Amino acid sequence: MDVHEISLRIHHSSLRGTMRALRIGSTEVSDTSPAYVIAEIGHNHGGDLAAAKELFISAAESGASAVKLQKRDNQGLFTREMLEKPYGGRNSYGATYGEHRQALEFGEGEYRELAALAAELGIDFFTTAFDEASLDFIVRLGLPAVKIASGDLTNSPLLEAAGKTGLPIIVSSGGANLSDVVTAVSVLDGVGASFALLQCTATYPAQPEQLNLRVIDTYRRLFPHVVIGYSGHDILPVVPIAAYTLGARVVERHFTLDKGAPGSDHHFSQTPAELKAMVEDLATVRVALGSSVKQQLPAEAPALAKMSKTLVVRGNHQAGTIVDRSMLVAKTSGRPGIRPAALGEVVGSCLARDVEDEHVLRFSDLVDATA
Repeated sequence: MDVHEISLRIHHSSLRGTMRALRIGSTEVSDTSPAYVIAEIGHNHGGDLAAAKELFISAAESGASAVKLQKRDNQGLFTREMLEKPYGGRNSYGATYGEHRQALEFGEGEYRELAALAAELGIDFFTTAFDEASLDFIVRLGLPAVKIASGDLTNSPLLEAAGKTGLPIIVSSGGANLSDVVTAVSVLDGVGASFALLQCTATYPAQPEQLNLRVIDTYRRLFPHVVIGYSGHDILPVVPIAAYTLGARVVERHFTLDKGAPGSDHHFSQTPAELKAMVEDLATVRVALGSSVKQQLPAEAPALAKMSKTLVVRGNHQAGTIVDRSMLVAKTSGRPGIRPAALGEVVGSCLARDVEDEHVLRFSDLVDATA
């Protein structure tokens, strides 16, 4: 798809309604909702069910909306060459890549235990499907949503299959061009899928100049029917707040109990304290964004009484005097009166009564000089 076609789609999308919402479990995510925060555990559990449970509990205590793992059908997903490739180093869990991947994979029993724990904790639990066998696994277990990773944004068959499950889908867009994203959205729209689209940068950790958070606004304009979010591989506390301010309503961050643990994701993951702080900051910024209507607030009245100026009369003047500019000065009086902005309405009018020096002028003190 070329730039001209993308521009046409932006134009036609702008003609649609702008209502966007996505229901995950019992939570509706929309432009007016709090951030839906996903603690991406991935394989940071190291293949240990007890460690996974500890991560679930910590994520829930930190205020996350959901926890997420990753699911692969390794034998069907990778070529024999890839599975048999030697895989050493500190982050390895096996002598070959296949052994490494399998050591990190949970089966149905572990998933059911974790789903029960998540229900007990009151937190959503789902996983990334890297292939159609894993997608079938998710449907069979009754998980409330499915994640599609950045690497599968251009995997139209998997996107179509995910859309046909009827589950809400969360799609990351790291490493993509805009034409890739438009195609993916078209595929999902074509099967009537409900989904969120996340801006993402596929570097680990991502540097500030690589994040391009303004893409969030591009997605919002291009896809007014889609909930937009941010999947962060950065390590900057301010970035998720900026993303929410720009309109991201799903925020995904990797999650760990130990940044120094073996594994490729731990070093850019959030700790429980960092996740808790982010959740609290996101809640604060939502409140702080408030209304788009600029108006005086009742709470501002005491400060305005001390700071605002009103028109005050200079000298003593009798009723019938025509008010001129030299008779007036703007002063802080702590009393209600005429704002200096209304000076043009006052000059040329007539005093309706006698006034003394430093009288705080009101419109009830004036009459039309031509009457």
